[in-house]
Amino acid sequence: MRNKAIARFADGHWVKGTTLDFSPTRELFHMRGADAPPGSPPVTIHVRDLKFLAFVYDLEGDPRGRSTESLRQHHPAHGTPVRVTFNDGEVLLGTTTTYKPGASGFFVEPAAEGANEERIYVVSAATREVAVMS
Repeated sequence: MRNKAIARFADGHWVKGTTLDFSPTRELFHMRGADAPPGSPPVTIHVRDLKFLAFVYDLEGDPRGRSTESLRQHHPAHGTPVRVTFNDGEVLLGTTTTYKPGASGFFVEPAAEGANEERIYVVSAATREVAVMS
């Protein structure tokens, strides 16, 4: 099964498509662009170049549509609530079961109801602050 994903790079550009081989323990993975002609080779993406990789329900959705509403209103029942502030000032609210200070990255489930993102792999180097909420 292919994973629909949107790769957001630290420099701000996006790649939308599918990936079969992303792993948080690997330094690179491959994506087949949503607009790529059939039979074209996948694009190699280095995780170090990313801000995040969002696994989405729909490639047409706008990943910038995340809410910054209160976590208490919308966070899923499991995981630790977090507020992630990226180097560019963007804020992501959600829950995580994989955050460890000093790790290269971690997954977040978005807090906003109706979010297009199922889960987001956050690259730690692209963050200014990760605040664990209570």
